[in-house]
Amino acid sequence: MNLVGVRISRELTRFSKVKKLFLANGIIHSNGGFNTVKRSKVTASDPFRIGVTSDKKDEEEPIGPFGFFLLGFPLVTLGLGTWQVYRRKWKLELIENLKSRTTSTPVEFPEDYYELESMEYYPVRVRGEFLHDKEFTIGPKSLIVDGAGASEGKNALITQGQAYTGYYVITPFKLQDRDLTILVNRGWVSRKKKNPVTRPEGQISGPVEITGIVRLSETRPQFIPENKPNDGIWYYRDLDAMSELTGAAPIYLEQIYDESVPGGPRGGQTRITLRNEHLSYMITWYSLSAITSWMWYRQFIQKLPLL
Repeated sequence: MNLVGVRISRELTRFSKVKKLFLANGIIHSNGGFNTVKRSKVTASDPFRIGVTSDKKDEEEPIGPFGFFLLGFPLVTLGLGTWQVYRRKWKLELIENLKSRTTSTPVEFPEDYYELESMEYYPVRVRGEFLHDKEFTIGPKSLIVDGAGASEGKNALITQGQAYTGYYVITPFKLQDRDLTILVNRGWVSRKKKNPVTRPEGQISGPVEITGIVRLSETRPQFIPENKPNDGIWYYRDLDAMSELTGAAPIYLEQIYDESVPGGPRGGQTRITLRNEHLSYMITWYSLSAITSWMWYRQFIQKLPLL
């Protein structure tokens, strides 16, 4: 065999081997036709694909029960803030109602004094005489100015540097037109004026006409000691015990400021302002709702660390 024949034989052998390889991999048919080659998908085993798949998985990861549980914090605080809005509105309306009652036109003392139970904070007129020998005090009490404590709000500037802790002077009042004695809070006196001997000009004698705000009995406020009637110590308004001590009916009026006597108790000791901190509560709850909403959105929606 010549050199050309040897080369042809070698090339045929190589072609035969390549053909067998293509047949084994399905690239060509046994009849010589080519198969359409399909690009295989990149799997997670591809090192260049792993990072992309992981990021996409994080983006598509559902929030889950724990995430929805945490969503309750901004929702609950939002609800509490809204509740404080309604509470504040209710409190302001209540204060306005008290003001309108106390400033209404005084009415005559009713024939049936049980009607007074539905007339709290309304002013009534009575005629009679004070029984100063049965006077007692309730306190210590803060001075009330324009319906609010002397140390509260704008009153704090007016009374700055002054002593505003003293006592309420309670004096039985015998009505002129009927056999009935009631209790009258004549007003506030300082500690040094607690003893009636120190304020003789304020001890009015003889028949007088007064105007007072109807008040009902009160329960013992929190952190306030119990009254000691036998020792003449009163911390709060207990009309049943007071009437038993003095023989008066459980009826209580707070004399108005305009009838204050020079040198005597200062009238107008009816508190018509109520504790109203709902605005600060609103700000607190809404702020917490905004902060926790942002934290939840950043953590579960943006998939970003909080810090």
